[in-house]
Amino acid sequence: MINKIDSQIIARNSVFMAAYIALCIIFQPISYGEVQVRIAEALCILPIFDKYSVYSITLACMISNLIGGGNLVDIIFGSLATFIGLFAIRFIKSNNFFLKMLPTIISNAIIIPFVLRYGYGLTNMPIYLSAMWIALGEIISIYIIGYIFYQAIMKTNIYNKLK
Repeated sequence: MINKIDSQIIARNSVFMAAYIALCIIFQPISYGEVQVRIAEALCILPIFDKYSVYSITLACMISNLIGGGNLVDIIFGSLATFIGLFAIRFIKSNNFFLKMLPTIISNAIIIPFVLRYGYGLTNMPIYLSAMWIALGEIISIYIIGYIFYQAIMKTNIYNKLK
């Protein structure tokens, strides 16, 4: 039998998944491609508050890549990039938001250019330039939009109510 706490975790993380997928669909023109600002990546801040969101956001990324017409390479390795970054957040002991979120930006900047090149055959730009564009998109999503979201959560103290 699932207890009340387990059902709250499942419900909360289902909402996280739905939000990520919805944001990818709403902002589809900028959520995919060589130059992207995936607004949904702002939700990558959630593992700071909920350790289970590592898995729900990764699964949401996988589903979003599938919905967005992603191929198997993107579905697997694009989602893996997100998982690596989110999982690493849990091991950074600093309370500095920008330091804590750095693994997500780095993992996507390293892996996604190879997904674009070898998964989709996009060779319009060198890997290093693609990595810079992906990193810039992640910085906008996480360090700007995600930080605003983070500050709102901290200000309202809602994260304590989520536990």
